[in-house]
Amino acid sequence: MVFPPRALGPAIVPFMLNGGDPMTQSTPHITDHQVIHLIGIGGCSMNGLAQVLAARGYTVRGSDSTTSPFTERLAQLGIPVTIGQAAENVEGADLVIYSAAIKADNPERVRARELGIPELERSQALGQLSQGYKTVVGVAGCHGKTTITSMLAMISQQGGLDATVHIGGFTEFLQGGTRIGSQDLFITEACEYVGSFLTLHPTIAIINNIDNDHLDYYKTIENIQAAFQQFIGLLPQDGWLFACTDDPRVRQLFAPFPGNKISYGMASADYMPADIRYDHDGCPSYDLTFRGKTLGRIQLHVQGTHQIIDSMAAAAVALHLGAAFQDIAAALAKFQNTRRRFEYYGERGGVRVYHDYAHHPAEIQATLEGACRMTHKKLWCVFQCNSYTRAKTLFTGTVTCFNQADEVLVPDIYPGREVDDGTVHAKDMVAAINASGGNATYLGTFESIRAYLVAHANPGDLVITLGSGDVYKQTKKLL
Repeated sequence: MVFPPRALGPAIVPFMLNGGDPMTQSTPHITDHQVIHLIGIGGCSMNGLAQVLAARGYTVRGSDSTTSPFTERLAQLGIPVTIGQAAENVEGADLVIYSAAIKADNPERVRARELGIPELERSQALGQLSQGYKTVVGVAGCHGKTTITSMLAMISQQGGLDATVHIGGFTEFLQGGTRIGSQDLFITEACEYVGSFLTLHPTIAIINNIDNDHLDYYKTIENIQAAFQQFIGLLPQDGWLFACTDDPRVRQLFAPFPGNKISYGMASADYMPADIRYDHDGCPSYDLTFRGKTLGRIQLHVQGTHQIIDSMAAAAVALHLGAAFQDIAAALAKFQNTRRRFEYYGERGGVRVYHDYAHHPAEIQATLEGACRMTHKKLWCVFQCNSYTRAKTLFTGTVTCFNQADEVLVPDIYPGREVDDGTVHAKDMVAAINASGGNATYLGTFESIRAYLVAHANPGDLVITLGSGDVYKQTKKLL
């Protein structure tokens, strides 16, 4: 297995980027431009990209179809945002950056081509931006990367590091997903979707796990693992790999890696937890050990065993970067979940309601495991699958990830970008869950689910809604 050192110049991208071509020598570079217009600037990643570009001296502006907390935050920072997308918005710019959701027939992209304004897809721009930092931490993995990156941001915020951090989610303590800090240290989520992370130039790579996600793009788990291998291959010869070796696919990449490397995990790793305890809310604390030596105790205020894994990753990298353990522990004790990660929505009739972005079996199982540790009478799970492809590939075979819930309520599939071809229905998922030992009921709409919960849920029960579509909006209907 070959792990080539990082090549000079643009990253080699064997996977086609959604909405654009792989970077080549003819790809425009942000350093050759000054006035940058971002189409879809209100997106989780795009708004952070705008902030980092502005902090590095570029003249930044953008447009989005609707207002959001992200666009409002940009306005507060003095970055102009036009609501509504029209051809004239790009005039005066000398570079356009667009998100994957913005197609080639978007009026602003069409006008940019007419005016000869070069275009970059979001991940290409992020990759180019990463070239400007001495140390780049790329946080990768099919699950947990937003949490790990947010934990590193909290450590930075509390004085343990001075990093510029780019997160693909909304954190309350940053009032967004971006922290502007050092011009030398850049910490960013490294998203595997459509090979986006292969544009980055990491000097430190975190691999938290490898799972059968994004099969609409990768087709097979072998292709996903190959993409992570290529991501590791972007490290320079003096780079560092941090990996969770609990994951068998990660171990297959970690073991033969010839460079600097550190493992973390629940067993047989450099960093491991000891004396794990849980409070009545299901939040863990543990002693962090490194190669048998106890470094100190970490108390978390987020639920789930998977949070131990994520916090060890953040702590390991922060220690490597020079942060003191006491600063790391203090920051992690203050850390709260990002929005849509075990987020508390409220209480109705003594029934507490939470929402989590979990939409993959591994994420669902981890989230429900955390919920089970909380004080409750009955655990209700409301799950809406976010695509027909995901329903067919992940939720119609053996589906045991819901078995920790007392009852699972399933509405119709959220179509997302897809069109219903009639080959799968939410009822098929319900049948698979029940055949695998679960207890699921098909109810169709959130209005029906609300009525069902009003009739059957009792004080002391816990409801958690799961999914990556607009479930977070629908959750409010349950209160």
